Amino acid sequence: MLLEKRSESGFFYGLKMERKKKSIAVIDGQGGGIGAVIIKRLREAFGEEVEVISLGTNAMATGAMLKAGANKGASGENAIVQTVKVVDIVTGTIGLLVANSMMGEVTPKMAEAIASSQATKCLLPLKMLEVEIIGASKEPLPHLVDQLVRRIQEIIAA
Repeated sequence: MLLEKRSESGFFYGLKMERKKKSIAVIDGQGGGIGAVIIKRLREAFGEEVEVISLGTNAMATGAMLKAGANKGASGENAIVQTVKVVDIVTGTIGLLVANSMMGEVTPKMAEAIASSQATKCLLPLKMLEVEIIGASKEPLPHLVDQLVRRIQEIIAA
C-alpha cells in the first residue's frame, strides 16, 4: 500500500508504506515431497516476494519443506491449527480437508481448521483411496503444480 499526500504546489510528501508480503502456508505430511516441490516452484515464481511457511504433519515433512526454501516451518496439529488462521493462502493436496487422510496424519482438528480458515485454499486434486474427485484432471504432479503456481500468481496480483 502506498500512501502519499500532494502539497498545494503539486509535490508529493508524506509517508510511503510498503505492501505487506502475502503469506502462503504449504502443508504436507509423510516425507514432505509434494510440499517441497510446491515450495521450489513458488520460490522460482516469486523469489522472496512472498512468505512461505512450511507446516508439516510431522518433523520430517517440515524439514524437507524447509530445505526446499520455506522461510519458516512448524510441525504438528497445533502448529497447523493456529497458523492457518493467519495466512493469506493455504496450499497442499485435497487430502488436507479429509480427516484421517495421509495414513492418519491429518487429524479431524487439522481438517476442520484448514476448511474453516479464511485463507484462500488452493489444493491439488491428488488421488486418495477413500475419495474420488469427479471431473478432476489426471495430470501428472509437475503439471498440477504449474497450474497451482499460476493460480496463486493470479490471486496475489488481484
